[in-house]
Amino acid sequence: MFSKELKVTESPIPGLYVIDLPVHGDNRGWFKENYQAEKLASSGLPYFRPVQNNISFNEDIGTIRGFHAEPWAKYVSVATGKVFAAWVDLREGNSFGRVFSIEIDPSIAVFIPRGVANAFQALEKNTAYTYLVSKHWDASAKYSFVNLADENLGVKWPISLDDSAISEKDKNHPFLKDVEPVKAEKLLVVGSSGQLAKSLRKVLPDATFLSREDFDLSDKSSQLPSDFGSYKWVINAAAFTNVDGAETFTGRRLAWATNVEGLARLVDACKREGVGLVHVSSDYVFDGESESPYQEEDMICPLGVYGQTKAAGEVLVSTLDRYQIIRTSWVVGDGKNFVSTMKRLAGESKEVTVVDDQVGRLTFSDDLAKAIQQLLEKDASGIFNVSNSGSAVSWHQIAQKIYEIQGEDVALVKPISTSDYFEGNPNVAPRPKFSVLALDKLQKIGIEMPDWEKSLLNFLNQD
Repeated sequence: MFSKELKVTESPIPGLYVIDLPVHGDNRGWFKENYQAEKLASSGLPYFRPVQNNISFNEDIGTIRGFHAEPWAKYVSVATGKVFAAWVDLREGNSFGRVFSIEIDPSIAVFIPRGVANAFQALEKNTAYTYLVSKHWDASAKYSFVNLADENLGVKWPISLDDSAISEKDKNHPFLKDVEPVKAEKLLVVGSSGQLAKSLRKVLPDATFLSREDFDLSDKSSQLPSDFGSYKWVINAAAFTNVDGAETFTGRRLAWATNVEGLARLVDACKREGVGLVHVSSDYVFDGESESPYQEEDMICPLGVYGQTKAAGEVLVSTLDRYQIIRTSWVVGDGKNFVSTMKRLAGESKEVTVVDDQVGRLTFSDDLAKAIQQLLEKDASGIFNVSNSGSAVSWHQIAQKIYEIQGEDVALVKPISTSDYFEGNPNVAPRPKFSVLALDKLQKIGIEMPDWEKSLLNFLNQD
């Protein structure tokens, strides 16, 4: 009988995964864990919360059903028998019309994302085809279909369609050339003016962006859009980020009102409406005392008020069923930032003094936005460290690199300790000395971050 290790592999259709299931057999029969949420999630399967289990019993060989693309995700498998299964991507985008097919026996399961049409043909008598779905069946839901006999799909059915049992409804589905692509699920971005939001607009042009005037996290009376429940994900790119201001009387209150109380209201709305939340957090949730890159599971231990509010926010967001906490560091994008300031000063041949006892890696907002887009495409859930890759360096070394690229004398960049730099300033937030984030988890799911030095060069060469 079969005996395999659990393995999750992405197919040529983006987001469609084949799962090899361990099946244990003896003279009595066999046993398998058909769906085990934690094991599957840790093996790379996208977030999936089944709410209904359906079984299609097929008495005769050659019985065929499909192609159907419902507005929900599926997890299909076989309880008894064997099927030839095929899928067609009907989602708008570059993969529209892409086809994938395999045989499924009890040792195989397949995760099918929303918008991908599913079909199967029974290869043995009394085949029980079972599938979990992420939403309850709804007769009013909009379905998409494609014809089983469309030769342009290139599907080689083991048993000819002429010799198969097919419903009249399935026979009359449209051919691919006449299918209207399934629209992408809606995305909402809270916070439209920051560096990250500007980069998110480039990779998520169809998302809805809310300005602070549209929805203010710090204002209890501010209301989310009435159609909030129609969005699949909301990306929280809004926050109080003035780390030194958070140490003041007024700033401390505004930081908690925005980063915790306001976020709590957003989390509650996501729970009520079943919307996933992408929340951008910070390396400031750590105290910087580590000697090795911080892993996602490392204990959070913030030093200042800003870090404390971001840590509290992470705890709130992690109570959701579907979330992405994006921990990042030293973000650089369109607007006033350390890199643009150093570029200007290098152009003026100015001598500068820069701290040399804080170590980390830059994160360019375009690279961060692209990583978020990829995580959304994979429908991932959990905490993810996202920064540029490359060597860990100090702010002083980054400034020297900028002067070097700009053709200026690096000797103009003088080192100084953090304590000496801020001496005499009573409202300075404590900074983590070590802010390097491990990227192993991101790499494991196939997301590679560019080296910060390469992105720095591209950034400096922009007009």
